[in-house]
Amino acid sequence: MKTLFIGNIAPQATEKELRALIEPFGTIRKLEMPRDIFSGKCKGFALIDMEGHEARAVMGGLNGKTFLDNPLKVSDDKPKAKGRGRR
Repeated sequence: MKTLFIGNIAPQATEKELRALIEPFGTIRKLEMPRDIFSGKCKGFALIDMEGHEARAVMGGLNGKTFLDNPLKVSDDKPKAKGRGRR
């Protein structure tokens, strides 16, 4: 199972529209699309769980693709390794 981060989603986007965009690549096991409490609009990102090969297909097929006038940013949702940073 692989978790994808999909960013730069338009505020007016619905979960149904996002599912319709992603489902041709494979089965969505879980979809989290946070919304603003007061306005009900999308916060601009979603987290999606899919099988590994399907998730890679989504990354290749949708990264940079325009969805509701916004270019999507699709990436693996692995936490980045902490570097040593500045001293």
